[in-house]
Amino acid sequence: MADQLNGRDDPIEVYEHILEHEDRDRQPVAVGLDNLIKGIGNVVMWANLLLVTAIVSQVTLRYLLNQNYPKLDEIQWHFYGLVTMIGISYALVTDSHVRVDILHMQLSRRAQRIIEILGILALLVPFIWLMIDQGYDYFYESWRVNERSDSPTGLPGRWALKAVIPISFVMLALAAVARLVHDVHALIANFEEERQGKGLRLIVWALIGFAVVAVALTFLVETTEEKLVIAMFLTFIALLFTGFPVAWTLAGVGVAYCGMAYLFDNDLMLWTGLESTLTGLDYLTLGAVVNRVYATMSNAVLVALPMFIFMGLMLDESGVAERLMSSMQRLFGTVRGGLAITVTMIGIILAASTGIIGASVVLLGVLSLPSMMEQKYAPTLAAGVVSASGTLGILIPPSIMLVIMADQMALSVGDLFMAAVFPGVIIGGLYLTYIFVIALIKRDVAPVPEGAKAPDWAAVKDVLIAVLPTLALIFAVLGSIFAGLTTPTEASGVGALGATLLALGYRKLTFHKLINVLKATFNTTAYIFAIFLGATVFSYVLRELGGDELIEQMIHSAGFGPSGTILFILFIVFLLGFVLDWIEITLIVLPLMRPIVNALGIDIPGFGAIDEPALVWFVILVAVTLQTSFLTPPVGFALFYLKGVCPPEIKLGDIYRGIIPFVLLQLTGLAFVFLWPALATWLPSVAY
Repeated sequence: MADQLNGRDDPIEVYEHILEHEDRDRQPVAVGLDNLIKGIGNVVMWANLLLVTAIVSQVTLRYLLNQNYPKLDEIQWHFYGLVTMIGISYALVTDSHVRVDILHMQLSRRAQRIIEILGILALLVPFIWLMIDQGYDYFYESWRVNERSDSPTGLPGRWALKAVIPISFVMLALAAVARLVHDVHALIANFEEERQGKGLRLIVWALIGFAVVAVALTFLVETTEEKLVIAMFLTFIALLFTGFPVAWTLAGVGVAYCGMAYLFDNDLMLWTGLESTLTGLDYLTLGAVVNRVYATMSNAVLVALPMFIFMGLMLDESGVAERLMSSMQRLFGTVRGGLAITVTMIGIILAASTGIIGASVVLLGVLSLPSMMEQKYAPTLAAGVVSASGTLGILIPPSIMLVIMADQMALSVGDLFMAAVFPGVIIGGLYLTYIFVIALIKRDVAPVPEGAKAPDWAAVKDVLIAVLPTLALIFAVLGSIFAGLTTPTEASGVGALGATLLALGYRKLTFHKLINVLKATFNTTAYIFAIFLGATVFSYVLRELGGDELIEQMIHSAGFGPSGTILFILFIVFLLGFVLDWIEITLIVLPLMRPIVNALGIDIPGFGAIDEPALVWFVILVAVTLQTSFLTPPVGFALFYLKGVCPPEIKLGDIYRGIIPFVLLQLTGLAFVFLWPALATWLPSVAY
């Protein structure tokens, strides 16, 4: 096998090749644990279908009988809590967690295994122990008093859901043991091909560099707590580049700095020359995060997450995009840049129906890039169009990012959905305008295909047949929210059912595809929820160390004034997007900005209908800024998704150059929303 790897320059190719031959290092004990967790996960993932049923039943009964049923509401977040908590161990054994691969993929498989072993032992194990120990106490107290629903007509035995916390972390511990056994065995076996790639020296030098920067920055602040805040944040960013999963890096760093704060509180760190602290952090106070985990498990707003994910993945399986691509190509075939315009329009439609960036980018890339290369499109334009069009789903509703933002900022999901419509459409319009203009100016970047025929009524008919069912589903979901007929959570369940019926109507839904959708929904929801767990620990410790006060003080001390402060915050978010994913920024940074924005006293028109128009406007500005994080290297996930499906003639350099004009277009759209806040606040006000 070593001979087979000779000449492979791409570390990703080497890595994938090795993964194909990993069955031999699977130990029976570890395989048994893997199969146990996968077996449980393969059963629990069906709860997503039960969740769809519960939501649709609630909506149907309310309109048929004009009554609400609290039990059905609680059943929904019970299913959600079960799916997400069990899913985190499933995601670990299937290696589905989000990680920063920029350095990780260049390492040899042996170096990656060493990092995983160290990460599990130093970062994941302490967090697992905390959650099993404190989670059991949390469950036992609920069971002891026979806790039931707060509603008289709600479900009894609330302790049963709380029992999921320690059980799920026992499963996570078993998954971690399985990973450790696999890795240790492979290191002992010392397979030759696992040495192909770079060693740990690359990571060590990167960590040393971050340590130097962290030490230098601590001299800019005075108190020990402030120094710990800076060190904590930079430690997290540094460890991200090791490639260890983001969720467990967040959790492990939070637990570690809680322990460090405890040492400083008890005068055990005087040898550092720093003063003692009064944070009050210790093992028991950190156990308070268990209650926050339960609050996340039972959050009715977040129930919409797996449903919108399910809806998007089911639409991808329904063949809608393929139908749109073939019919729109006929419609725009004689237009210069017509294929790029088609891809962008399909990206806008998919954005309003999926919200899943990875799926949209991969699907658009697979469908359009080979044709673009055949038609002699410039590789930079082709890569830029697909990357940018695929990222629209994170902004145009229904967007899972907006759902999480609404939860973190205590805003209405419906308000944010409506507020994002115009900015999303404007950015899509800027894309189309750019493609049309660049195709006219530089005729060689997007030529008209040879033998193209002018569109006829048959082409128009095909487009309508392809697009109308999808638009009907979009209007059913968003229209029901905007009209106040359903909550966003209820609309997500209706959308999931509608996407399933659409797939059935197109005769694309098979049992195998249904299983794939359920597994993908299970995995995607799980790794997002795992980041929720890690961010809960991290942000709790950060706040107890005074991180929110430090950030607020730093921003106010800049003295930029209200508008300048907003621009300064957006600039920070833009820079963070180069190294962090939108989930971490949304969960950690965004909530810290709420008091700062409120204190600015900015007069944003709410048209007498929106309670906090300044916050709605600010969140949309952040959402548009975070859309650029998918396109900015080194952590632009859309770029990695696209690289995986690119034809060989499109190089990574083409992708990087291709996204530059689209990032500038996104920033132009951001400027429009900043200068004219009514673009974000007018539509929500009209709805009410």
